[in-house]
This record gives sequence, C-alpha cells and structure tokens, in this order.
Amino acid sequence: MANNSSEISTDSTTKERESVKEKEALTGGPSKIHRSGSRPQLDLSGAAIHGNFEDRNPTILLPNQSDDISHLALDIGGSLIKLVYFSRQAESSTDDRRKKSLSKKFGITNGNRRNYPILGGRLHFVKFETSKLNECLDFISSKQLHRGGIDSPMWRGTPQSDNILIKATGGGAFKYADVFRERLGVSLEKEDEMGCLVAGANFLLKAIRHEAFTHMDGQKEFIQIDQNDLFPYLLVNIGSGVSIIKVDGFGKFQRVSGTNVGGGTYWGLGRLLTKCNSFDELLELSQKGDNSQLDMLVGDIYGGLDYTKIGLSASTIASSFGKTISENKELSDYRPEDISLSLLRMISYNIGQISYLNALRYGLKKIFFGGFFIRGHAYTMDTISFSVNFWAKGEAQAMFLRHEGFLGAVGAFMSSEKHGLDDLRAHQLVERFPMGAPIVGGKIHGPPLGNLNEKISWMEKFVQKGTEITAPVPMALPGTTGMGGFDRPSARGNILRSDASAALNIGVLHLVPTLEVFPLLRNPNTYEPNTIDLSHSELEYWFTVLSEHLPDLVNKAVASEGGTDDAKRRGDAFACAFSAHLARLMEDPTAYGKFGLANLLELREECLREFQFVDAYITIKQRENEASLAVLPDLLMELDSMNEEDRLLTLVEGVLAANIFDWGSRACVDLYHKGTIIEIYRMSRKKMRRPWRVDDFDTFKMKMLTDKKQQPYKRALMFVDNSGADIVLGMLPLARELLRRGTEVVLVANSLPALNDVTADEIPGIVAEAAKHCDTLRRAAEAGGLLLDAMAGIEDESKATTVSVPLMVVENGCGSPCIDFRQVSSELAEAAKEADLIILEGMGRALHTNLNVRFKCDALKLAMIKNQRLAEKLFEGNIYDCICRFEPTD
Repeated sequence: MANNSSEISTDSTTKERESVKEKEALTGGPSKIHRSGSRPQLDLSGAAIHGNFEDRNPTILLPNQSDDISHLALDIGGSLIKLVYFSRQAESSTDDRRKKSLSKKFGITNGNRRNYPILGGRLHFVKFETSKLNECLDFISSKQLHRGGIDSPMWRGTPQSDNILIKATGGGAFKYADVFRERLGVSLEKEDEMGCLVAGANFLLKAIRHEAFTHMDGQKEFIQIDQNDLFPYLLVNIGSGVSIIKVDGFGKFQRVSGTNVGGGTYWGLGRLLTKCNSFDELLELSQKGDNSQLDMLVGDIYGGLDYTKIGLSASTIASSFGKTISENKELSDYRPEDISLSLLRMISYNIGQISYLNALRYGLKKIFFGGFFIRGHAYTMDTISFSVNFWAKGEAQAMFLRHEGFLGAVGAFMSSEKHGLDDLRAHQLVERFPMGAPIVGGKIHGPPLGNLNEKISWMEKFVQKGTEITAPVPMALPGTTGMGGFDRPSARGNILRSDASAALNIGVLHLVPTLEVFPLLRNPNTYEPNTIDLSHSELEYWFTVLSEHLPDLVNKAVASEGGTDDAKRRGDAFACAFSAHLARLMEDPTAYGKFGLANLLELREECLREFQFVDAYITIKQRENEASLAVLPDLLMELDSMNEEDRLLTLVEGVLAANIFDWGSRACVDLYHKGTIIEIYRMSRKKMRRPWRVDDFDTFKMKMLTDKKQQPYKRALMFVDNSGADIVLGMLPLARELLRRGTEVVLVANSLPALNDVTADEIPGIVAEAAKHCDTLRRAAEAGGLLLDAMAGIEDESKATTVSVPLMVVENGCGSPCIDFRQVSSELAEAAKEADLIILEGMGRALHTNLNVRFKCDALKLAMIKNQRLAEKLFEGNIYDCICRFEPTD
C-alpha cells in the first residue's frame, strides 16, 4: 500500500521559475488562468459525487460529457502528486413514452444539454507520493488515462495523436516533464500554480453546499456561503511554505504575502527532533502531547494567573519552546509527543496571525485555509482558528475547506475552455458517502462476486475487517485507486483526534444537471428540509432503531436477489458497511457534513445500492399491489354512494389509514403478523376517527367544496409514499376525486426505490390496472400519456368524446424516503410551475422533512405517526396519531 500520509503539498517551485515567481509576487501574480482550446473540452454543465470509499477525496460524476473527451490533470508538488481524471459512464436510455408525453405537455427541452448522445462521467481524485512517481505513471498507464481510458474510442483503435497533452501545475510539472514524455509519450501543458489554486477554491466554494466550515474548541460548524457575497476573500494555502492570496472574483486574484515557515518547516524540524518517519505519524504524536512541558506559558510568568489586563489566559503561549532555556535537559529528556505539539502550535499560531494581519490590511472578513498541511487535523484547525479569533476579535473568521489538498489539481482540471463551470450550481450536486465497493459502470471490479473458488476477494476482506472495527476501515483491491486501502490511526483518551480518515468526511460528488430547486418554495434561500437535526442523543436513538431493523432489511435484500450465495455475501458486506457508517456518525455527528435524519435514511438506501441491491422490497411491493388492486373496485363503489362532504372525509381518512403500510417502521412491520393487508387496512380505517392530532380538515373542506361553480385547483402535485394499499386505496382514490372536479393531477414518486416506497416507473402499471375498473382514471391516464400500450385491447365501454383533465406521473429526482426540495428533478420543477395545490403524504416527506416548510401555494400534509419518539417530540402525541395539516397561501 502506498504510504500517502507522510507528505504535504508545496508552493515551492523549481529554479527555472524562481525569478518569474519573484516578479509575480511583486506585481500580484497572473490575473487569470490561461485556458487552452487545443483539446476536446470537458462539459461540467451538470453534476453528481461518486467513487470508492478509500479515496480521500470524492469522485465527481459528469453526466453531460461527450464521447470524445479525454481529460486528466496533475498537481505535482514537492511532496505529493494530486491527480484528477475523468472516466466515462454511459447514461441510461430514456426511450420512455411517459417522459416524452411530459416533455410535450410541460414544454421540457434539453436546456443546456448538448444535442449529441450524452455520456455520463466522474471526476476521480487520487494522490501519490512524489518520491514514488513511478507508481503514479504505472497507474496512468494501466488505466490508459492519458489516452482517454480503456473504454474510450481512442483506446479501442481510433488513430491516436502523437502530441497528447496533459494539464499540470506545481513545480513538478517542470521538473518531471521529461519523465512523463519518456514513460507515457505525453507532454505536460503547464498551468500557473497560483491561478489553479484560486480556480479550484472558487469552484469548490461555488459548487459544494457545505465545502467550508469553522473549527473552534473541537467543534466543527459548516458554513453556507452566500454566492452573492463570496468575494473578496483571503486564500491561505499551506503547503511546504505558505502563500497568501487575495481573491476578488473569478480570475481576479493577487498574491499579497506568504511565509517560508509552513508545513515543510513542521515536518522538517519534527523529523529531526522526533525521528518520525511520516508526516501523519508526527501529527499523531501531537494528539498525545503536552506543549506546556516545553512552551513558556503566561501562567509560568505570572505565577499561574491570567494576564487579564490585556486579555491573556494563563494557558496562552508566551514563548514557544521557551521553557527549555531554563531547564538542564537534553533532547532525549523530552517526549516526542510534546515536541510535536509545541512545533505544531508554534507554526499554526504564526500562520493564523500573519493571515489575519493580511486580512486586516485589505479589509477582508473571510479567510479560507487550504493545503495538505491541514489534513483535517483538529489541533491544527483549532490553533489557527484561535489565533485568528484572538487578534480579529470576531471581525474576521477562519474557515477550512473539505477538499483542502486538491485545490491546485481541481484548478488545473478546470483550465480548459468551455469547462461549464459557470453553468454549475449547488443544487446540481449530490454528495454521497460510498463505503468502498469498487463499482464502475454498474459492475463491481475485482474478483467476481459469484466466484466462490477465489481464496479471498475484496468483499471477504471487507466483511472480515468489518467484524473488528467500530468505525470504517475499508479494504480495496490494490490498484483500484492508486493508493490501495488505508487504515485509520487510532485516537485514545480525551483528546482531539486527527481526522486522518478524511475519506470518511468527504463524499463522492455527483454532478446531476437535471436537478433544480423546487420553484414553489416560499423561502428557498433559508430552506432546511430536516425537521430534526442529529444531535448525539438523537443519533443514538436512531442508531438503535436502524440497527434493530438491519437484520430484517438484509434478509429482504438477499431474498430480492433470489437468496443466492452472491446475494448473501453482498448482504453481509452491506450490513458491515452501514453499521460502520453509523459508528462513524456516533463518533462524530458532523463527520459527513451537516447531517439530519433525512440524510441518515438516504445514506442507508445509497449503501444498499452500492452493494447492488436495486430494490430490496420488490417482491413485497408486487404482492401488496395485487392484493390492494383486488379490492379497489369495491372501495370506489362505496365512495360513489356517498355525498361529496362524506366522501371527501372518507378519502382523507383512507389516505391516513393506508399510510400504516410502511416497512420502514418497526411498529408497522409487527402489524403484518396480525392479519392480511386488507384486514389491517380495514382495522386502520375504523380507527381513523376525528379529531386527529393535527386536524385542519374543515379548512381544507371549505376550500374544496365552497364554490361549486369552479374548480378549486388547477393542478395538484401529490407526493405519494408507499406501494400497496397506501397508493392504491389511499392516494389514487383522492386523485380520482380531484380529477372529477377538473383538477389536473401529477403523482410525484421516487426516481429510485427506497424501502417499500412506490417509484415513478411502477405507477403507470398500477394506474393501468386501476383504470380497468374506473373510467375517470382511464380517461385521465390516457390524457396524461400513461396508457399508451398498457390499455391496448381493453374495451372502451363509455366511448366518451369529452377530453379529460390529465393524470400524470413525474419523478422527484431522489431515491430516499424523504425529499429535499433544493434538489428535485427538472420534470417535477416544470410540473410545479402551474400547480396551486401540494399534497405531501407520509412520515418521510411530511414529518421527517418539510413539516415546517411553507410553499407559494396551498399545501396539505397527511401522515400517520409510526414512531412513539417522533410523536412525542413533534406533537406531544402517541404512536399512530394522525396529521392533517392544511396550509393555505392566504
């Protein structure tokens, strides 16, 4: 395994560039990055993060990339080589008549997407020690990255250019240019180092919602950057030395200062004084150190007292290593741990102070720190933050970047023309946290999972290792990332640990161009989907709930794949991976950024998909759909016999009653042992008597029934929840009522499976079966483009010539029990533009998320509470209480 923990990035340059750098330091440096148009260009007009868990930094999906692109960028520093490369991923075909009908209905076009066939792709982030350059060259060669990758047309026999160019920055781009030419036959197209740093920082701060964070007293807090107030800011890049850059805008920057006392100083002195063999080993020592053994503190001078007159506490360092002057000791008499911490604080304090003084000089409030010196190390960030806060007294703020070490490589990658950066928005990025299954293009790389004769595969390694850990230690096949696996250093005692497992803290960035902000949010800038944040106590409760549910989920997932040996192995690996995720979050609730309950539930679904369980509840959903459709005709006849007021109440009661069928709730799962689906539904209906815990039905009824001369609503968006009785006996009859009143209905469902939630792809089949017994549903489904082939051969009894209002289905853009309205599908965003009623159904979409969210149109939130803790916390109620909240716009 490549030891990638012993090096830091550098801002140093080769001798042939020193005079140029000196001139740039005086003039402020280059004002923008040169962008070459000599190669096919990368399309970043849309995005999603994806990659292997052992990658320290995330892989980025590029769905809008053309077939002819080959792109690779390097930041070759004195200590590390940071590599960013693009790999293709074919986009699934969308020969879907439902979608074509929606496109025609809503006028959806390709927008910024290109007219030629779209291919997906990802940006991968890899690093190597510069001293092991050959490993990097072997990695590039094995994957043919310099020729577009093994699957590219260039590699498959298309004539290849004799002058292949690779973008590169850093001193090594000059120093090792001949090596790359000799080994790979490529030329390094050199990009300005400072320009790349700035471009990388600008991209990350613009594109990633929680890229920046503060760190004080061991507490991490993520900062939402206002894109309209990003500039100006100070960028402090701490490599071997320190560069301080004033950034005024995209392509507008000036190197205003720097210092030669940086990461190289810490590592160099530390290596001499402690004999450590790696940079991370030195950082690890600092966690166990006591700097008061070497540093002279204010308290040492004032008899253990604070110097309150000038605001210095007794523990403030008065002189780094100052105590060693008066002690008759040799170097061997001091603990390496204490030396390491004293060094770390001496250098970090000074970097913080110099940075603040430059911020003060230029009147800047925001200071971002980056570079591989930081490494997510809590002591380092706390020390820098303390220094800035002490001198600034709240007038300036120290912030850190999650992708701290890859600024230059990202900037080099962005240096081509027409990279699409200006079109990228935060809502088009989805961050996920894969655990390490090396899946590329839908296939698991490495020994085939079904080959049981293999002595040990990555999966067995993962499961074996998982039985020994309380936090993730992924094991991957050598060569899958260029650095093998990694091991987390242990942290003991009540001390701030080194966050050296930064791969756990940075997810995989998927760029998804089809995601948009929901246009009906009343306050999109302040929108927060999660009703409950995950404090440690809250996380502990849900940790228990999800852990108890895990064996049943694994059994169903394995059964959905036929119970094969392959499925069982993947099931064990999934259980291990998700348990490790939970343990990591228990250790640090902020490990994955700003994390709420909705994110935790989505993490479980993503983890299932990572281990190739596409739909764990597919068999159950099919069975429950069939049982519910069998009794639908009788329910519709019963409803048609009622007057409209009683019918509307019965319909809402039916939605609440049917919402009990939720395989994500332990209490509801237990009910399945007490009778058939229909028996449970009828029992639930009998208990749906008002008043409910939240009961706004009368207000909703007045809006629906008061004015009989005109339709109450033009278009309703109905966010459906579970398969089976929930949609068939609950939401479909309510949709039918709205259709009969002249309201267009759009059923909004998941794009991907989650628990037993119904998906958008499944609804047309359900509607087709229901329409066999209901002329209203049949005509509306035909008008909405749902029944093109499904109803072929079914006799048209009514021969009606009237044009019905349409019943349509759209994807919501996610695969979770919850929904984040900052990121919805483009087809949902288009459908919402003429909607004047939103119906949110189920705990995930109406309680776990969006309970307190207001919209620009009327909203009806319907849910049965199937968790006692949630009932008490939100409503001081009880399990099985029901919520009917109507929120009119006026």
